[in-house]
This record gives sequence, C-alpha cells and structure tokens, in this order.
Amino acid sequence: MASARWRQCESITSQLGFLAKHPTTGAAIQSPYVAIADKYMTQANRLGSEIYQIVRENCTGEYKGASPQDDVMKRLLRARKGY
Repeated sequence: MASARWRQCESITSQLGFLAKHPTTGAAIQSPYVAIADKYMTQANRLGSEIYQIVRENCTGEYKGASPQDDVMKRLLRARKGY
C-alpha cells in the first residue's frame, strides 16, 4: 500500500511540479506531495527490509539447485497439474 501511495504521489508531482504556492504569503514552497512521497518511500523501504529479515531468519535450508531461477515457474506449474 505504501508503494502504491508513493507512486501516486510521484505521479501528482510529475503533473503539478515540485513547487507550490504558500497559502498566505503566496511565496513558492516545496510541494506537499514531495514530502508525502518521501514518507511513503521510507515506509515502503522499511517494510521491505523487515519482510526480508523475517524471510532470511526463517529459511531452514540452502537451495540446492543450479540456480534459483532455473525453470522455477515451469516446475511449479507442472507440480500443480500433477505431471
């Protein structure tokens, strides 16, 4: 969700620009969407790191194939069909 919200803020920033008009003084200020996007990006990175840490701690054995990417999808699809 944080990643989706970050992308939405980035899209709005691309459309409206990095600057906004201050409501009382009329001076140029940083767009609030830039700060919001930064917070969501930080949150998404933190959550991704937490997920990675949990997965790393719960791995019980090392992968023993030639490469983790070798026909993984093919093997999964065949296992589901019972071939």
